[in-house]
Amino acid sequence: MSLNYSAAHSSRITKKRTPALKRSSSSPFGTFSRRKPIQRSKSKPESFAHDSEDLLDQRFDHHGIITTLPTHPPLKGVVQIVQHAISHMFEPMPERGGFNSTRIADILNFRKCLPTTATVAHVHAMSGSPTATEKEIVQLTRANVLRKIVIPGRGVGGSTVGESLVLFTDLESMLDRAELVDPALRDKLLQRLRSQPLSQGISPASFTASEISTLKRAGFLTSSIQYSSPSTHSIISVDPSTSFSTISLAPSGSLAAIGGSGAVVEGGGTHGLRRSSSQLDPLSPTERASDLQLALPNTGPYLRLLTEARSHLISLIHKSGSFRQIPMYLLRERWDGGIAGDNPASRAKKLRGEFAGVLPARTRKWKHFWGLEFDWVLAQCVGGGMVELFETGSVGLGVRVT
Repeated sequence: MSLNYSAAHSSRITKKRTPALKRSSSSPFGTFSRRKPIQRSKSKPESFAHDSEDLLDQRFDHHGIITTLPTHPPLKGVVQIVQHAISHMFEPMPERGGFNSTRIADILNFRKCLPTTATVAHVHAMSGSPTATEKEIVQLTRANVLRKIVIPGRGVGGSTVGESLVLFTDLESMLDRAELVDPALRDKLLQRLRSQPLSQGISPASFTASEISTLKRAGFLTSSIQYSSPSTHSIISVDPSTSFSTISLAPSGSLAAIGGSGAVVEGGGTHGLRRSSSQLDPLSPTERASDLQLALPNTGPYLRLLTEARSHLISLIHKSGSFRQIPMYLLRERWDGGIAGDNPASRAKKLRGEFAGVLPARTRKWKHFWGLEFDWVLAQCVGGGMVELFETGSVGLGVRVT
């Protein structure tokens, strides 16, 4: 009998297995079982979007037109309206807007260079009576409190942006900041403006040639533009004795191709060829008084920003639906671009990684319009007769393209 058996081969003796080593966790919740995060339903945002689209597909009820934009507190007088339009043109820079230091400097410098003025259309949108407003503007202009700046050729009818108002104190401040204008020339220009407050033209005889050149380079004077009166007749009139076959055979660009040398004049037109100032006939002193006009520095960028902002606001209304109308609160949201709010709820969503809106730096409002306020652009459109406000009775104020 062999004695080769040992305790290791016995089925009654088992080897204790050592469990796998586990990493110690410093968190007290490390021993809890993990589970997948709950997938939140997206039915609420989708239903809200569908409700907005359904709202724009129906015509709103009309319960009266709002002719004056509401402000809190109410504005009294043209001077307060002009000051309000200047101070509420741009929104303040947001603290968490996604702007770098270079972009912040560009925005602040652009705002600083714009003239402190308000268009006449903006003033009418904030006032109650157009007639009383015009009378007050004339009275304040005669008292040298306001000065009216007129730039011809900027729009037609009520939508023109070529008429603006500037406070006389702001005009003095702009002249003080101008490096090219010395104090003597500044006082001379202000004295000339105070002596004729209602005159739009400035006679070149009041200044020397070097002073006029300095004021033009500084942006405070500009040459007036002479427009010929439009003729009620056709610009080109062909002599009946001239056949169209003869005109068609004439060389392109020649006088025979338009019916002869006198075709324009015989049709009621004028000699509209442009001539330089040295070729113009001498003018009388009364006519020479309109050779120069008062201007403000950087008026071109100001008017370009204004017209582009108005066009963009009108395009937002056109995209809203076939009725070309939209609630005012929804138009404000689309102008702002759906930016992220700065309230505690929005900041908490951002920390959790949830969507809380678009950063202001990525919106069109801040990329192209330098942070223009919605109410300022809306006032420009209302005063210019491009849109009108009306009471809907259900969704607050509505905005409609005229």
